Amino acid sequence: MYIPSLNPYVFQIGAFGVRWYGLFMAISMLYGAYFIIRRGMKIGFTENALTSVAIWAIVGGIVGARLVFVFANDPGWIVNDPLQVFRVWQGGLAWDGGLLGGMLAGYLAARSQKVPFQKLLDLAVPGLSFGYILVRIGNIFNHEVLGRFTEMGFRWPAQLIGSAIGVFLLWRFFHIDRKYKNLPPGYQFWTFNLWYQVFRGLVEEAVRQNPLYGVHYINHYLGIGFMTLEQWFSPLIFAIAGVMYLRIMRQWRAEGPVPAFASDAPSAAPVRDAEPAVLTPPEPPSPDGPRTPDAPDEPSPEA
Repeated sequence: MYIPSLNPYVFQIGAFGVRWYGLFMAISMLYGAYFIIRRGMKIGFTENALTSVAIWAIVGGIVGARLVFVFANDPGWIVNDPLQVFRVWQGGLAWDGGLLGGMLAGYLAARSQKVPFQKLLDLAVPGLSFGYILVRIGNIFNHEVLGRFTEMGFRWPAQLIGSAIGVFLLWRFFHIDRKYKNLPPGYQFWTFNLWYQVFRGLVEEAVRQNPLYGVHYINHYLGIGFMTLEQWFSPLIFAIAGVMYLRIMRQWRAEGPVPAFASDAPSAAPVRDAEPAVLTPPEPPSPDGPRTPDAPDEPSPEA
């Protein structure tokens, strides 16, 4: 979606200005941190520990997202315009880099605070989903992340498609959280990644006006293309998330809901009902395409 009349700035005072993109990103980070702290305290973690982990995860996420974006799109900034590398509020963040940076920083912080990392990953899903909704809207104000033109007379609203993916992922988290109990720590986060990679790689990236690498296929009538850089990375990330999903499911079925990282030392006892769990968690998507997220009786997929 391209609307030239939209002003990317919320307001400007001289050379200083606040962009919609930066405002939306800040709101999503605050919401994510609030949810982690609020929900984490309800299951027995301390506010100080949760706050520390949330702050470090946000910092790591921003650094990782910006570094991956710069190296993948504008590495010349490092030499020609190094200050531009730090202007994250103007746009230019790589989702996968942010996820990796936030995970690494959050993992180190969780170890130091002695809280179970996998459970915190689950609590991060609403913030990640909400952030994806708002940041894609911020892309509209920044006139970026544009969709391809079709021969049917319209341009794909790639940013709104991305926001719709975020809406689905946010709904899915609370639907599963409300309907299923005793899920293994990490289940929500890794299945969130599985669904995200399916929709991002097969839908959003297909209609985005991004450069193609290796395989150059464009259907001009439909306005879709393969393979973008993200589409090359999506199968790898899907495979990693699938391996982690299978790992936590095997451990959960054998031992019950405990952190998947044995080195994690939880500050509170794992939350379990008096009776063993009998519900099979809803199945994540397969590489062949999306499937219903709340089908508890189907067999587990392969990564």
